[in-house]
Amino acid sequence: MQEFLAKYMPPIASAHGADLDRLNAWVHVLMLVLFVFWAAYFVFVLWRFSAKNHPKADHHGMKSHWSTYGEGAIVVAEAVLLLVFSIPLWGKWTSKPAPETNPLEIHLMAEQFAWNIHYPGPDGIFGRRKAELISSSNPVGLDPNDPAGKDDIVMINQLHVEKDRPVIVHISSKDVIHSFFLPVMRVKQDAIPGMDVPVHFTPIKTNDGATWEIACAQLCGLSHYRMRGQLFVDTHDEFVKWMKSQAPAQPGS
Repeated sequence: MQEFLAKYMPPIASAHGADLDRLNAWVHVLMLVLFVFWAAYFVFVLWRFSAKNHPKADHHGMKSHWSTYGEGAIVVAEAVLLLVFSIPLWGKWTSKPAPETNPLEIHLMAEQFAWNIHYPGPDGIFGRRKAELISSSNPVGLDPNDPAGKDDIVMINQLHVEKDRPVIVHISSKDVIHSFFLPVMRVKQDAIPGMDVPVHFTPIKTNDGATWEIACAQLCGLSHYRMRGQLFVDTHDEFVKWMKSQAPAQPGS
């Protein structure tokens, strides 16, 4: 099934992507079976109980149990989808990466119509943010008086992550509801004003020259169409080099 999905789905670049695609495929298989079954049953009933074949109504109803068996099969199939696929996958999704896995934590603040991406610096500590400090030159509202924020990195529409390193993205919004969508990572989460909603994933392959999109999957205004960013998955050495190249200049340097 995975080979079939690979022909018609975007490339998978996250550790959980294959499981999610597989679940999606089995749900559609079940829906197809149900559609064919109920369509065939509908046509059969139209023919079997037409006025031509049954000029007089039969009020005794069905005497066989085949419909009960069919309903039982549907219950079993749905139970398998829930217990074998959905619930275990949901359990993985809701379990954040453990601290010992050294996850890369990022704050992402959506606005009309851009993605503001905030990295902690080499100290690994996010600088303090204040809403009243937000401006065109300070899109996330970093407090310049907070020493922890002196080495922080702020990007617009460019998200860099590291291959095989878990990523936790804390998503919020300045204005309206947006939807953070990484198709190749099989990640989608609403960005809601006043809320910090974390999502996590583990990249398993680099771009290798491909352009991977950050999309907004929620209509958020007249210029919704241009709210697009780029996702870059780097090797460890590439990511370290990129972080150094983006580090803010220190006084006296």
